[in-house]
Amino acid sequence: MAERDLALLTEAARAAGEVAMRYWKNAPKAWDKADSSPVTEADLACNDLIMGILRRARPDYGWLSEETPDDTTRLRTEHQFIVDPIDGTRAFIAGEKHFSHSLAVAHNGKITAAVVYLPALDKLYTATEFGPALRDGQPITCSRKSLADQPNILTSKTALDPQNWPNGVPQFQRSFRASLAYRLCLVADGSFDGMITFMDAWEWDIAAGSLIAARAGAKVTDRDGLALDFNAPAAQSAGTFACAPLLHDDLISLLQ
Repeated sequence: MAERDLALLTEAARAAGEVAMRYWKNAPKAWDKADSSPVTEADLACNDLIMGILRRARPDYGWLSEETPDDTTRLRTEHQFIVDPIDGTRAFIAGEKHFSHSLAVAHNGKITAAVVYLPALDKLYTATEFGPALRDGQPITCSRKSLADQPNILTSKTALDPQNWPNGVPQFQRSFRASLAYRLCLVADGSFDGMITFMDAWEWDIAAGSLIAARAGAKVTDRDGLALDFNAPAAQSAGTFACAPLLHDDLISLLQ
């Protein structure tokens, strides 16, 4: 079933990419939501398209999306779609390439199929729960670095605040990408050694990328080192750490 779900997610992601590219660099209408996060007409158009494709094919699956009011009936379903129609909306508005469509299927709290597609780069990341992580159809693996190897970690400047690190701020090279889903995929393909965020993360931002990173060999947990669980009532995790295994353990140990 996961393979069939993956094919469906891929179809929807590529179709959304065509829609997004019609708005990209074309001054899409944009405004702030109640939580001050930005949204554009492209986000909503992609959401409508993805929802139509996925829910027509799997009407018994629950639905969780950043751009759809939450319907708690998803909590009573066996499978759920977890979707961010455009992850990295600020990058999208700015005309940058690093925005993505993040689509996943969850079953009993675990992600079983995942797609992250970057239409401006035509780059597709995929995984199923028992299959390899792929980038454009080719297997990918994470790095094997530890903290002693001067790793390059994707994170925000606020993550380096000393209050986050009771045993001292670790030394590493810091980089950043707007899309959380893409950050997870860049860990999966070894472009970066890890990504960390202490802030609570919405499930739609991390669902797909977390499986892709894990299937590529990365260790993926919340900021407390606990396994991620999906389709929760609040639809959030307590931060996200996705790193090469040794690096992950080094970082978590500094938080104990």
